[in-house]
Amino acid sequence: MSEFLPRPCPLCGGTETRAEVQSLHRAETMAFEDVRPYWSGLSQDKRFFSYHRCADCGLLYNPVFFNGAQLGALYSNMAPNMDVVARDAIGATQRGYFERAAAQGPLAGGYLEIGPDVGYIVAEAAGRDVFDHFWLFEPNRAVHDMLRAAAGDRPVTLLPDMEDISAVPDASIGLAVMVHVLDHLLDPRAMLTRLRAKLRPGGTLMIVTHNERSLLRTLMGLRWPPFCLQHPELYNPDTMADLLGRAGYTGVRIERSRNHFPVDFLARQALEAVGIKLDRVPLPKATIGLRLGNMLSLAGTPAQATARTGVEITAAE
Repeated sequence: MSEFLPRPCPLCGGTETRAEVQSLHRAETMAFEDVRPYWSGLSQDKRFFSYHRCADCGLLYNPVFFNGAQLGALYSNMAPNMDVVARDAIGATQRGYFERAAAQGPLAGGYLEIGPDVGYIVAEAAGRDVFDHFWLFEPNRAVHDMLRAAAGDRPVTLLPDMEDISAVPDASIGLAVMVHVLDHLLDPRAMLTRLRAKLRPGGTLMIVTHNERSLLRTLMGLRWPPFCLQHPELYNPDTMADLLGRAGYTGVRIERSRNHFPVDFLARQALEAVGIKLDRVPLPKATIGLRLGNMLSLAGTPAQATARTGVEITAAE
């Protein structure tokens, strides 16, 4: 019997699928302890759970994946997100995310972020001095002090369970943020439904995920980094819009996001993906902003429907 979890489509509940992306050595055929060494980092010998396309809604997901206990053991030793990228590049990227969300409308009420890592967007939000309480859900306790510092003197509640947001008062959140978190969850639809109840009228949800329909995915094929053990599902603009609609959101807008990277980081990551290492070769460290394989999704509560209705997908690859 397999050690791993069989699962229906997390978007629509369907079970009819067709296989689409498989690594040479499929994780679902291995023992958990043999899979663990491939949990993080780039490797030419990639191993991940096979991705299937749901026949009903089109979501690309893993019908077999780690169970909750296995995920807890794996995430407990994980480094802060993108800690290999220069901080100024990460800061520029996340500042752009916040500014895009802020452009949706007036910011007020509470601020909620699931998986804030070390708090780049938290610091941007605290600097606006418009949110009355910060609700931060981060399982990595090693960065909790950094998150408190990022919130400054604003009231903050910091909790380690990313999926239990019951402590947050209903209809109190002006801005909810999830950056590269949704495609890590086993039940994203349930999470988004719970989160919608926390948004106040006029509140905004901002999500950043990979785009499995991007040109980068097409060019890289199996070497596309999001094909990995950490992503039980991957979205494109259509499946993201479908998910947000099923979870009760309105005014959905989806667009390619801009990410900032040092030139040397991009070059080394691209070459390592094909088995070439340039550890001792000096490369330019200048930072550039690119619209690569990610997308930014914005949505609101049904109370916003009179202002923004329907789905808008812009500049999506």
